[in-house]
Amino acid sequence: MKMNLPVVLLKGLVLLPNNEIRLEFDGTVSKNVLDVAELFHDNNILVISQENLLEEIPKINELPRIGSIAKIIHKIELPNGNVRVVIKGKNRGKVHEYLNLSQGSDVLEAIVSEIIETSINENEEIILTNKLYREVEEYIKGIPYISNNILGTVENINSLSEMTDVLASFLPIKLDRIQEYLYTDDVKKRATMILEDIYDGKKIYDIEKSIEQKVKTEIDSNQKEYLLREKLKAIKEELGDISSKDDEIEKLKEQTKKLDAPEKIIERLNSEISRYEGLSQTSPEANIVRTYVDWLLNLPWNVHTLDNENLKEVRKKLDESHYGLEKVKIRIVEYLAVKQMTNSLRSPILCLVGPPGVGKTSLAFSIASAINRNFVKMSVGGVHDESEVIGHRRAYIGASPGRIIQSLKKAKSSNPVFLIDEIDKMTKDFKGDPASCLLEVLDPEQNKYFSDNYIEEDYDLSNVMFIATANYIDDIPEALQDRLEIVRLSGYTEFEKLDIAKRHLIAKICNEHGLKPSKIYFSDDIILHIIRSYTKEAGVRELERQLSNIVRKIVADIVIDNVEKDKYRINIKLVTKYLGKVKYKIHEINKLSKVGVVNGLAYTSFGGDTLPIEVNYYEGKGNLVLTGSLGDIMKESAHIALSYIKSNYKYYGIDYDKLTKNDIHIHVPEGAIPKDGPSAGITLTTALISAFTSKEIPANLAMTGEITLRGNILPIGGLKEKSIGANRNGIKKIIIPYENLSDLEEIPNEIKDNIDYIAVKNYEEVINAINEEKVISKV
Repeated sequence: MKMNLPVVLLKGLVLLPNNEIRLEFDGTVSKNVLDVAELFHDNNILVISQENLLEEIPKINELPRIGSIAKIIHKIELPNGNVRVVIKGKNRGKVHEYLNLSQGSDVLEAIVSEIIETSINENEEIILTNKLYREVEEYIKGIPYISNNILGTVENINSLSEMTDVLASFLPIKLDRIQEYLYTDDVKKRATMILEDIYDGKKIYDIEKSIEQKVKTEIDSNQKEYLLREKLKAIKEELGDISSKDDEIEKLKEQTKKLDAPEKIIERLNSEISRYEGLSQTSPEANIVRTYVDWLLNLPWNVHTLDNENLKEVRKKLDESHYGLEKVKIRIVEYLAVKQMTNSLRSPILCLVGPPGVGKTSLAFSIASAINRNFVKMSVGGVHDESEVIGHRRAYIGASPGRIIQSLKKAKSSNPVFLIDEIDKMTKDFKGDPASCLLEVLDPEQNKYFSDNYIEEDYDLSNVMFIATANYIDDIPEALQDRLEIVRLSGYTEFEKLDIAKRHLIAKICNEHGLKPSKIYFSDDIILHIIRSYTKEAGVRELERQLSNIVRKIVADIVIDNVEKDKYRINIKLVTKYLGKVKYKIHEINKLSKVGVVNGLAYTSFGGDTLPIEVNYYEGKGNLVLTGSLGDIMKESAHIALSYIKSNYKYYGIDYDKLTKNDIHIHVPEGAIPKDGPSAGITLTTALISAFTSKEIPANLAMTGEITLRGNILPIGGLKEKSIGANRNGIKKIIIPYENLSDLEEIPNEIKDNIDYIAVKNYEEVINAINEEKVISKV
């Protein structure tokens, strides 16, 4: 008889008749199946299983045609909204047709009829039932990890059909085999399948037992072999025979004799080799000692390369690879000159400090190439574990030397150029402080006796030329700064970038892209246009990317169109086509003068830049509001500026009621960028006075300097970088502290030709300079 039943789809699980399963339903569609079964089908459902059920809404023609007609015998709703049910299989069912499977939330139903099993003789059924019970009992006795709970379940079962279904769910067989039981309606065949699976299980267990016994025998054999080998070793020692390990030890001893190393290292090596000789090959310590001996043998203890003593050639190579950077080049030439005169001199320990992209890292490699030394690099940015620098002690599993010793092994000499990159970006935590570990490495008085935790012997680092790089010197601990020879590298001017592009970048980019440098022509005006309109940086990395972008598109046009011109002349139209619209309109921001807006100057990791400061006030109680991600020092400068104005309000013609009966808001644009430092003091003061007196400050004027409560102007740092940034943004006058006049010597002439510098000692001179537009000290 055919019937209509809701369908439950199972994946990875098969329900056989006369068995129960527990399921938990959490989806709306799944709960609807239970509701339909309860309301219209007396809790009867059809359970089908499909192993490869990957889709949430499967296709009808892929669903099985055999399943279990089952009944929900227990149902409970959980606090989380899910429904837990117990379902018991009743009979095998054949699906004639599936209904209502759509892309919506309809319940899947099926027209199904009960499968009538093949009948069996009563005596034959009793015989087979007893046979199955005996075999299961023997199976459970023979395999210790199989539970005997099933015996109590099948003991009182007289139906062969029921017994085969219960036993099939109990046996440890694969899912497709259980599916085969569901599809088999012949009871005798199912009984035969049960017996086959029981016999197969016994065979598998016998094989497993055999393998286990074999493994145990091998372990015993290995122990026996170890004892015999130890005895054999003693016999060979008596007879004078040499084993393979003895050959290895002889080679190690021979390498030790040839090694050019301090006497203490030779003694340590001989001691460790003797120790290794006495250890068994199966001992875990043998490998540790062997690895340690290899490290001692492979370090370049007394290996040195010869420096290039032709100082003119050294300077020429440095000039060819890098534009400018005079201080570093002069320092390297001086070192080589003094070394030639004295024949012995400790290598300098330099720290190149400057914004990204000015050539700090690449300069270190060029120095190594120019003076004919090997080069190694160690980046310490983000390093927070001191073991990375000075190694782990050998007591730890997997211990190894620190990166100092590892780098020297790679260098294959004891006097390489050793670059420690991003030294200002080290961190510290509970694992230690790597910056403190570098105190010994970078101290000329101590690094001759550098000791790595793993090597445990002194290594002479005094001949290594250490070059560190950093963006912010303030982020380097003072104790470490004291050991470094600081060389500051400022950002490039527009004309320096122009020269770098013409001398180095364009030729390098063309060669990298398979294009002859003579095939492409950039005029000076075009390069300056790219620098001003498409880059905003202290170095030349972005400039190199933009030039590469142009060359890359030209190469793509050549390959795609299969046409190559004799020469490609880059003009404004092509720049716009290849690079898009202008990114930075630097001169437009300084056209309009406004009340309460004054240009300050900032020194960032990307070089100098202008920093407009805005002031507004409104009716209130004299509160001071500061916004723009200002640091504590800059906030203090704002309070000092306001206090100075309050104490001198008559001199500057300010109504005191405005200061006390209004709230004052100071804002520094680009609020997502943190800002700090005292050098905006006079800028904050000027912006406040401008707002309260309604006087405009010239938009092409900028200022920098720290102010005190008495109005004195204190010196600041980074004047060169700030001047370059000011020139880039169209500033024509800069007010600076009088004590910074000496810093003007470092500023390139093309910058000083475009900017008037006004040096002031106190704030009254600042106001006089603004009102009278008088240059107090012009360079």
